[in-house]
Amino acid sequence: MIQAFGLTSNSRKDLPPAVDDVSFEARAGRVTALLGATGAGKTSALRLMLELQQGRGITYFRGRPLHRIAHPSREVGVLMGDVPGHPARTVRGHLRMLCAAAGVPVRRADEVLEVVGLVSLRDERLGTLSRGMDRRLGLACALLADPHTLVLDEPADGLSSRESRWLHGMLRAHAAHGGTVLFTTSEPKEAARVADRVVTLEQGRLAADQEAQEFARTRLRPRVAVRSPHAARLAALLTKEARAAHRSVEVVREGGNRLSVYGSTCADVGEAAFRHGILVHQLADETGDMGPGAGFLPGDFLPGEEQARNSGHFPEEAVQAGRADAAAAESGELLGAGGDAKADGESRGDGLTLGNSGAHDDRAVQAAKGVSGDQASRDTHQEARGGSVEGGGRDASTPAKVVKPLAPLPPLPPPISVRSAPGPLRPLRYELRRATGISTGFLTAAAVLVTSALTAVLLARVGHTPQARLLAAWPRELPLPPAALGAGLLGALAFGDEFRHPALAADRGTVPRRLGLLTAKLVVAAVTALALALLAVGCDAEVLYLVYGRELTEVPGDWLALSASWFGLVIGCAWAGVLAAGIFRSTTAGLAAVVAVPVLGVPLVQKALEGASVRTAAGLPARLRKVFLFQWPFGGERYLAGAVRVIAQPVGGALTLSLTALLCAYLLTSLRSRVR
Repeated sequence: MIQAFGLTSNSRKDLPPAVDDVSFEARAGRVTALLGATGAGKTSALRLMLELQQGRGITYFRGRPLHRIAHPSREVGVLMGDVPGHPARTVRGHLRMLCAAAGVPVRRADEVLEVVGLVSLRDERLGTLSRGMDRRLGLACALLADPHTLVLDEPADGLSSRESRWLHGMLRAHAAHGGTVLFTTSEPKEAARVADRVVTLEQGRLAADQEAQEFARTRLRPRVAVRSPHAARLAALLTKEARAAHRSVEVVREGGNRLSVYGSTCADVGEAAFRHGILVHQLADETGDMGPGAGFLPGDFLPGEEQARNSGHFPEEAVQAGRADAAAAESGELLGAGGDAKADGESRGDGLTLGNSGAHDDRAVQAAKGVSGDQASRDTHQEARGGSVEGGGRDASTPAKVVKPLAPLPPLPPPISVRSAPGPLRPLRYELRRATGISTGFLTAAAVLVTSALTAVLLARVGHTPQARLLAAWPRELPLPPAALGAGLLGALAFGDEFRHPALAADRGTVPRRLGLLTAKLVVAAVTALALALLAVGCDAEVLYLVYGRELTEVPGDWLALSASWFGLVIGCAWAGVLAAGIFRSTTAGLAAVVAVPVLGVPLVQKALEGASVRTAAGLPARLRKVFLFQWPFGGERYLAGAVRVIAQPVGGALTLSLTALLCAYLLTSLRSRVR
């Protein structure tokens, strides 16, 4: 269950807080609606609960706050807004990537795709999905790790009635299996029709916390639904009598032979129709949107069903028998004793067929709402107790009308029996699927190789370029070679693009600052940069050989030191892009940090090195041997001296200082987010 205590958002200048001291509960096995008009604070309340927004208060998910849960996606499934994924990623690729992030088997992606009906669209790009398909994918992401709790912000916003019914059926099925469901809505009728409990917010404050049946009775406008072949005459008669009695009664014609009477009761309308001999086919109390396609009011359970529901355990047969959605209800048939339906084209299970006696049943048959059991089981239960459904001129010996059995609840994905243990390879698998799931990285690498080859050809044509710079395609006029800039861009995309399209929204709604995730990104960025550096030099050498011959492709004599400097430069640029994008949450900021190293950092390092007090690193290996009193194995002092010489260069020193500063800043922001 969910327990929210004192949720209060930070004040916005002179404006009151969006959420002010809101406390409520959402119990397991039930659907809870957070109702409020636009700007009432519904989304802010959810963000406070999920610790995505600063404020006061605390929320417990089955007794634990979210920051105390090791794997939040396994406890809480979140859907806020559109699916937070890159528009170029495929549906199946997105889910498989989230499987790696959540630590669940990769086959889980296919299971949830089958449940939400997206198997045929698994190779479609996220950017091409319609609103309804996007909602289905969002629900699949929320259900991926088999969470106990679902938290959804306006899940049916913008959906058609058919898609809304399907979505509500899925929420009801999750609650029927003992889960907790909390969703926000701005439609009171939707809240009354779908939820079991309605929490109402007004201007950021808690206005009401009611059972849905009480909410429908007290906060929605009740009416009397009437069907009669003489609807126009009955409407005029009711209006005339209301004026004569000085009563405030409103009669609304809703098309055909249907009337909605506001401000009256079934008894008054039935007596008026009986006195004037008007035939009535339906007479029922309704609250809110209880016409065709509406659902059962919460609380309309079979005996013993409410207790099972509150305990979070439904009998399997009750779940399978579930009340159907409104689409199936609209096609249902009310069968009379003689076998023909007395519905005159409009009776769709939202009322009982009455004779001209004016008798009625206050518990009218309504369209199904995705809860266990259907109207057929209700009628069967009543008949088993010796009761009957009232009808015009029909006695107890007349066979009761039955409702055609309707479709069961939508199925849920099977539970995950075995979960993979947390390990260092899990974030690495996620990062690999994230990087290879879209073509951005491959296109960037191809553009870098083409640019590098063309630059090398132009440098060779101009001449006066050292062999090492020629193979790296690094003119003196550019701060960095194309390969280093490309590696920095790929590193910046690893974090910056993820904040733009947060792939880990199924976990916390944003990208968590975890050292395991950072390490995986640094490893993948280093390997990518290393491969890019090798390919760039190879392509440059091959193009130079094809254009100018073997003369310009000779390997320099100090190739080992030059290779170390080259690889260090490219990997350092990639890491700078990763760290800067992670700190500033922007790809542009990550690339700017990479370019700032040679543009701003190198001149500062050169000025520092020009001072008279600067000492060289000559003789460092000999002094190290004296300090540690042993001989370095395998000539390790040579590698150490080479690394020191690389760092002593202006570019190497500036890059080292930049990486150190960015890493410290990232660690500080990570610790700060954990403390909050």
